[in-house]
Amino acid sequence: MSTQAEEGIAIQTGDQLIKASPLGAELSDAQVDTLAKLIKVTSLKDGEFLLQEGHADDVLYVIASGKLEVCKDVGGGEHITLQVLHAGDMAGELGFIDGHKHSAGLRAIGECSVFGLLRSDLEGLLKTDGELVYKVMRAIIRTVHRILRQMNIQYAEMQNYIAKQHGRY
Repeated sequence: MSTQAEEGIAIQTGDQLIKASPLGAELSDAQVDTLAKLIKVTSLKDGEFLLQEGHADDVLYVIASGKLEVCKDVGGGEHITLQVLHAGDMAGELGFIDGHKHSAGLRAIGECSVFGLLRSDLEGLLKTDGELVYKVMRAIIRTVHRILRQMNIQYAEMQNYIAKQHGRY
């Protein structure tokens, strides 16, 4: 059995994963090192679920490699794809912030690797490195804001399409 290193696949350190992600955008090297000690890397096989719709957890995920589909259960074991996430994208950010159940599932498209950060681990840094916590939360809010902006644009385009289809065109 060969290892990834033997096959020529680059294995990233925790520091490299953080720096390459949106979480590392504003962090100093020391803060990156601190955060890297808290993350857990998970590998997923094609079709494997990272998160199930309707379940709650308190982990923020960042895709290190591969793709995840955001999917909605439509019954009978069938799912529709709402969005495809790529390396560097965050997932589960709202559940991480508020602890509510996930409104969609996350399933690997091909082999995928993610790293996760527990909310309690980040909160544990509040007294020792509040600035790091603040910067991580800013990165999360930036991501949520970008998603909301995209949804607003899509909604406006859909409304325009529907209105034009009903005689205003």
